[in-house]
Amino acid sequence: MRTLNDPCAFTVTPLLRRAQAGDRQAMNDLLLHIAPYVGRLCLPIAHGHSSDAAQEAMLAIYRGIRGLREPAAFYGWVRAVTVREAIRTSKRLSQGSADDLPDVAQDANPLDTVHISDVMDRLPDQHRQILTLRAVYGMNEQEMAATLSLPVGTVRSRLHRARRNFQDAWHQRAA
Repeated sequence: MRTLNDPCAFTVTPLLRRAQAGDRQAMNDLLLHIAPYVGRLCLPIAHGHSSDAAQEAMLAIYRGIRGLREPAAFYGWVRAVTVREAIRTSKRLSQGSADDLPDVAQDANPLDTVHISDVMDRLPDQHRQILTLRAVYGMNEQEMAATLSLPVGTVRSRLHRARRNFQDAWHQRAA
């Protein structure tokens, strides 16, 4: 018997087609399947508001699922929608600092994670977001520009400033 938790047995295409056709159970199953992925994507971007961001992303996915034409693009589309909604939610709700960064490699020094988190907490939201999109999600400048609805030149300058601010804060911490 196939289950939603068995990635080898689960294929999204039939479920996606049924959800797009209005099958409520298929839509529910599809949303349950992607919920952990959406939550993981929201955490480093929206920090303390990651639950709100995940909820907004799930709503956007629910509303936009019928417009998705290519089932093979489903996970990429979910990622793009989720990152966009996490950024929007973070901008809307965040006036404070971030909570934590995502887990780093297991062989990394745990103290480095604390220091990185501390430095990231002190950065402005727009710098923290752009560094997260680059470092955690591996987005290129064009992808970041599309996600943030900004010109590529603005993304490049923000990325440059964010890196410089991070390095300055890192060196102040070390001193």
